[in-house]
This record gives sequence, C-alpha cells and structure tokens, in this order.
Amino acid sequence: MKQRVITAIALLAILAVVVWQIYTPVLVIAVAVLSAIATGEIMRCAKVENTFIKVVGIVFSVFVQLFASSKVLEPVVSADVWGCIVNAVPNIVFVVALILVFLLAMLKGYAYTTFEDVAISAFASIIVPYGFSIFIRLRDMFDNGQFGIYLIFYALICALATDSGAQLAGMAFGKHKMSPNISPKKTVEGAFGGIIFSIVLNAVALTVYNKVATVPIDKPMATLLLAASLPVSFMGMMGDLSASVLKRNFDVKDFGRIFPGHGGVMDRMDSSLFTLPLTYAIALISKSVF
Repeated sequence: MKQRVITAIALLAILAVVVWQIYTPVLVIAVAVLSAIATGEIMRCAKVENTFIKVVGIVFSVFVQLFASSKVLEPVVSADVWGCIVNAVPNIVFVVALILVFLLAMLKGYAYTTFEDVAISAFASIIVPYGFSIFIRLRDMFDNGQFGIYLIFYALICALATDSGAQLAGMAFGKHKMSPNISPKKTVEGAFGGIIFSIVLNAVALTVYNKVATVPIDKPMATLLLAASLPVSFMGMMGDLSASVLKRNFDVKDFGRIFPGHGGVMDRMDSSLFTLPLTYAIALISKSVF
C-alpha cells in the first residue's frame, strides 16, 4: 500500500507539470512516451519475438502523436507550417503502410513470426496510439482551448472515478458478481456505485469549471455532458474488463511494472482508452450541433 501511495503522488506531480505546460510540446512528449510504453507492453505480454516488428511498432506509436494536430509542436513550429505536413498524407496511408511492413517482416521471419503476432502488433501499434492521441486532439479541436482541456479531464473522470467508486461501493455493498469468470472481485452493486460516483464528480467538475472558465459551458451542452457521463463511464468499465481478458489470454498479472504498485501504462490507462474515443465523439457532435 505504501508503494502504491508513493507512486500515486509521483504520478500526480508529473500530471501537474503536464497540465501546467499543456499548451507546449510537453503534452505531446508525455503522450508519446505513454503510447510507446503501452505498445511495447502489449507486444511483450503477447510474446512477439520479431524485434523488427516491435521496434517499428513502438516508433510508429510515437509517430502517430506528432500527426494528431497541426498545433502539436507549437510554439516551436507554427500550426500553419506543421499543418501543411500533417494534412499532406491521410492517416490511413500510414496505417496501411505499417501493416504491409509487418506482413513483409512476417515473411522474412516466418520461422518465428505468426500472423497472430502481426495482428496483435498492429492492434498495439495502431489502435492504442490513436487512442492516446485523443488527448492532443481534444486539446486542439476547439477555439476555446479551456473547453478542450475540460473534456480531457471529463474522460479521465469517467474512467478513474468509475473505477474508484466501483471499488468502494463493491467493498461496502457488493454481493452479486458482475463478471466472475473475467474479474471475480467486480460486483453489480460496485458497478452502479462507480457510475453514480462518476456522474456526481462530473457534476462537481462542471460546476467548478463554469465558475473559473472564461467562457462557461451553456445549459444544453452541460446537460449533454452529464447525460453522456453514464454511457462513457460504462465504457470505462468495459475497458477495464477488456484489459482483464487480455491479461488472462496472455497469462500475466499486469501489463508492466513501470509504476510500482500499479502495474504498467496499460494497467492504468485501460479504462481511459475506452472513455477517450467516446468523449471525442461527443465533442465532434457538440461542435457540429451547438
């Protein structure tokens, strides 16, 4: 427990620095590092032996973050200049190219590289990094940058508050197992408690934001966000369960050990990688409707 607390304090300190410098390349560097580590964790747990595939996949996971927005390198490189590079080639071209490279590497190393290795590596090198890139995309998608940052915390609250609330509610009231074959400790009562805690905490965060923000969130958007916190929080739980299934398939307890007492990056970010895409979808809807 002591180790978990020390690690949590250290992570909060790092988060504070990233938030302080969120409009600089510090955010991009932090997201790129997390993305690269998460990609490597999945391929290591899956026992992918092809070194070339592992290296290329990890490099690609960093590369993805640089193309998440035209503003990623500001103030070092202007958005106008970097935007021309970002928009020059569609993202799908890079994805197809990566998969072709993986397949060619499979042919060259056919003795120790299976198609399963390629499929897992593609998932780890594409889906996971693009999930992480939403941190940057949310920050830069609105003229009102404060709202984009709020949405980042909204997604994190839906993930972390649901997880914490579910643990506390499960310990206090849990009787009915939610998914005993995947995660025996999770209960139906804990799940409801986690979602309720997430909604309450999001309501508090929204109230605080409207008191300090330059441009408060209007009533229709606030209503949408509070209503959406239920399905977003639910998806956070599904992310946690999905990670548990992967770990059972890989026969590992944790994805990594980079955070003493907490496991790896994927162990900490599994729920967020489900809440972030749904939050991004909500942001796209709000941008076109409101």
